[in-house]
Amino acid sequence: MKKIMFCGGGSAGHVMPNIAIAGELPEGFAAEYMGTDGIEYSICRAEGIKFFMFSAPKLARGKLLRNLSVPCRLKKSVAEAGDILLRERPDVLFCKGGYASLPPALAAKKLKIPVIAHESDLSPGLANKIISRFAAVTLTSFPETAEKFRRGRYSGPPMRRQAMTASRARAREKFGLDGRPTVLVFGGGSGSRAINEAVRGAVKELCSEYNVLHICGKGNVTDANINGYRQFEFIPNIGEAYACADCAVARAGSNSAFELIANGLPTLFIPLENGATRGDQVKNAQYFEERGLCRVLRERELTPETLKEGIAALMADGKIKSALAACRPERGNERILAEIERVAMYGKTL
Repeated sequence: MKKIMFCGGGSAGHVMPNIAIAGELPEGFAAEYMGTDGIEYSICRAEGIKFFMFSAPKLARGKLLRNLSVPCRLKKSVAEAGDILLRERPDVLFCKGGYASLPPALAAKKLKIPVIAHESDLSPGLANKIISRFAAVTLTSFPETAEKFRRGRYSGPPMRRQAMTASRARAREKFGLDGRPTVLVFGGGSGSRAINEAVRGAVKELCSEYNVLHICGKGNVTDANINGYRQFEFIPNIGEAYACADCAVARAGSNSAFELIANGLPTLFIPLENGATRGDQVKNAQYFEERGLCRVLRERELTPETLKEGIAALMADGKIKSALAACRPERGNERILAEIERVAMYGKTL
């Protein structure tokens, strides 16, 4: 039995792609996961994946004083991760990027455990830039990104099969939606305050024409009695939400962006952009916008009014619908699994 240890956390964007791959490992392979007490812990617990916890320091962008203790905490984190890897002895460590991937990867390097990295965004993250220096291969969701790594290889995005296969009729019935078009709104795994506030400022008028299916994040459901407005903290089977929607409003994390486009859903992307991000979502959104596959509303321009206008324009945009019909991204799962099998067998990629 070959053992594959997955790591990556802090956001659903680093966790759900791992879950998509872990769930499709072939016979003779077993999946385990190591991460922090963040969202990865609750997701792996729900999926029944064996989980090992360690602490990991997160770099605070633009906060020099808060970062002074990072080297010391990173050393401790690498030691914790090393103890887990030494005990479990996986055949491959699969890293999805983010701060929770770096300590396990550094520990795996010391223990001579082969490492595979995957970069979902168009612009590489800091953790993957470091990990790629010693990884057997760094796989990417965007073809252009592979050229930025020493042993980069384009695989395509890992996507959950359930995100592509739900029944529209059953989903609409499940969510209690009527015959009006449905707008799906979500702001990432923990929700988005800016998007939530804009939606709630516009929802009465929006629901005069549409159903609004709003995934608002844990603890963010509010009291509302508006016909056609449905709120959820989280929807485990996101494919059901995609299936019943006619358009979407979302952040521009790579994984959800590829899933939306693969489902042919016209989307108004509102990329996350503040001092805590490197601007990866802005670049993702611009990439898809340049190919006519979406519309983009910058967060600094987001108001209830601009949101209503953006949704109306999106619903009427026949060019985007045609472009989406002609461009359905392939799931990268098969190519990723092939690399995992090769590295597990030979300790390197071909």
